[in-house]
Amino acid sequence: MSFKISDRRQSCVAPEWWDYTTIHPDLVAEAAALTPPQMLRLSRPGFRVNFFDTLEDFYLAEALEYVAAWRRSTDDNPVGICGPIGPTEQLPLVARIVNALGLDLRSGHFWGMDEWVVNGESVAPTHPLSFERADRELCFGRIAQKLVMPESHLHFPSSQTGPFRASWDAGVVCAVMQGGQGDVKHWAFNDPYRRAGKFKNAPPSPEEYLKLSTRVVDLHPLTIAQNARTSGGGNVALVPTQAVTVGPVETWKAETVSIWHAGKHDNPFGQRLTCLMIAKRIADTAVPMSLLGLHPEVRFNYFRGGIGDCSIEMH
Repeated sequence: MSFKISDRRQSCVAPEWWDYTTIHPDLVAEAAALTPPQMLRLSRPGFRVNFFDTLEDFYLAEALEYVAAWRRSTDDNPVGICGPIGPTEQLPLVARIVNALGLDLRSGHFWGMDEWVVNGESVAPTHPLSFERADRELCFGRIAQKLVMPESHLHFPSSQTGPFRASWDAGVVCAVMQGGQGDVKHWAFNDPYRRAGKFKNAPPSPEEYLKLSTRVVDLHPLTIAQNARTSGGGNVALVPTQAVTVGPVETWKAETVSIWHAGKHDNPFGQRLTCLMIAKRIADTAVPMSLLGLHPEVRFNYFRGGIGDCSIEMH
């Protein structure tokens, strides 16, 4: 399935941006009509769809991805995982499992996905919305000191991107890049582009977008509103409008990309749209998550109770 530039519509939520509301209505309709059994059948080589019947099973499976990655790690062949803030429910479970098993993580590594940026500088871990702070408080600060990896093995992105980018080329295998999906259909903060300059009439090509590495980005209004809803009680003015985020360049250095849909972040339509586009390899930068259809190994993990449906009903 392919569409001409002339098929593009103006965004109905942020006219100065590209986003999923600019794509062809036929694709929208096809995605909205998908049933959960049809979503399962969209699995193909390189893209696997998994369902979990309970939240307990869902978050436990997510936590076990950390454990499985770190169990592969040795001093000679270090292995790490890149993890999100959103969802976060898996993080205390990771610490609990590591402590219960006495799993020695000292050769293991961890990369954070992103961090807020204010006035051109990434926020400090003392900031109430800091992602690094959440990782430390919910996971690494709860792991026994004799087991946890050294500080030098914890890689958090900052507005000074050089050290973080270099950590991806330091001989450490990233077994899994784990994440959620935002309202604007991003992974990490790989948001769509503004509709301006060279991208006034068309969004970047997938080839252009895939060249992006860790960088400071402007956030789409939907992303700001979502984070206000999930982390700030709806106080939109509280949420920064920029962030530093891991890019496609680093994402393609991960063996597997594993996305977790609990139904708390993106909605029923969004969960279907990216599943369809990745399964059919419809790569469109107005829907950044769709680019993962070009990655060699992607997993979509759903809490069955959070998939919902796209029926039209007034409340």
